[in-house]
Amino acid sequence: MELTLLGTGAPGGLPLPDCPCAACATALGPAARAATALLVDGVLLLDLTPGAAFAAARAGHSLGGVRQVLLSHPHDGPAVEVPAGLPQPGRVADGRELALLTGHRVRTVALDAPGSGYEVTGPDGERLLYLPPGGAPAGLGEGNGAGQGHGARAPYEMVVADVLGRPDGLARLRAAGAVGPTTDVIAVHIGHEAPPGPELTRRLAAAGARAVPDGSTLVIGAYEDVPDVPRRTLVLGGARSGKSVEAERRLEAFPEVLYVATGGTRNGDTEWARRVSVHRERRPGSWRTTETCDLVPLLAEDGPPLLVDCLSLWLTHVMDEVKAWDDDEWAGGGERELRRRVVELAEAVRATRRTVVAVSNEVGSGIVPATASGRRYRDELGRLNTLFAAECEHVLLVVAGQALALRG
Repeated sequence: MELTLLGTGAPGGLPLPDCPCAACATALGPAARAATALLVDGVLLLDLTPGAAFAAARAGHSLGGVRQVLLSHPHDGPAVEVPAGLPQPGRVADGRELALLTGHRVRTVALDAPGSGYEVTGPDGERLLYLPPGGAPAGLGEGNGAGQGHGARAPYEMVVADVLGRPDGLARLRAAGAVGPTTDVIAVHIGHEAPPGPELTRRLAAAGARAVPDGSTLVIGAYEDVPDVPRRTLVLGGARSGKSVEAERRLEAFPEVLYVATGGTRNGDTEWARRVSVHRERRPGSWRTTETCDLVPLLAEDGPPLLVDCLSLWLTHVMDEVKAWDDDEWAGGGERELRRRVVELAEAVRATRRTVVAVSNEVGSGIVPATASGRRYRDELGRLNTLFAAECEHVLLVVAGQALALRG
């Protein structure tokens, strides 16, 4: 099957008329996006949007061969004029399947929001899943794929969905086996909430997805452009820089993440309890949490992705254990034991087969601590960050909520 994306934007498009925001101001030329509409093999149009005929012509296609027009979500505003020669738009009823004379089959997929998801199977058996804005699949069974009950157990060749708005939908598809390593995940319904420029590409790549310009034609089943999800990522940043949010964002499209909290509960510290509560509330419900500083065994085990937050608290724990704050203990073997533990952790990161995202503080750019113990901690954290980063495919520095790629 061949798919042409006549538009890849949110229902209102990008930029929005008269919107002064930074995303709209920079959405010029190839970065501008019309409302999402998909043309499959020139015979099936998914979502009729204003200017669809002109968009098809610009992409080198015609709507003259379209045999079916399906709508996926309620359209606000005035009705869209149906170009001459096109059939009237409609929907496939829930649980029903539509067969086209061209050999294409369309089946609805249940959603957790208003609208219809469509599974399109081509004459040669390739499968495409298209989800509307704000929609995620509902009722998926693990290992059964989105075609549960219909014998469709293999991953889709392509998924076209609201990746930025509903990353949990992609996580559900992965948990059900409907998205695999070779599934081409295309992000659409992109609006002005999306980050502009290279940041959009980087954020989608972390979820195993990509965005393409309007007018792109893709061959379903061609996998060479599927981004590789990095196995190891280190996210650095100062206090309240947004580093934890960035780390969580990199795994929100994956199911069954194990969140490793190294800070403990600190009984009696109400301010710390509030911090922990905020972190817990913004995590997806499918994630599990463990409170431990014993990271090496976790890295050696097989299992779901790990999110370690954070290495700086792990270092504090280890420095407490080796009595690093006592000068005599430090000189008498504490320093040597701490370095051994740090190297052991770095070696575990190198050998791990799990996906790992770790958070750490960047404290070397601030004021020099006034105490010897403060300077000791600053120096050791710098060494830990350096060794950990050396084993990671991606290293990011978060400043004022903006992620700067240092590696990868």
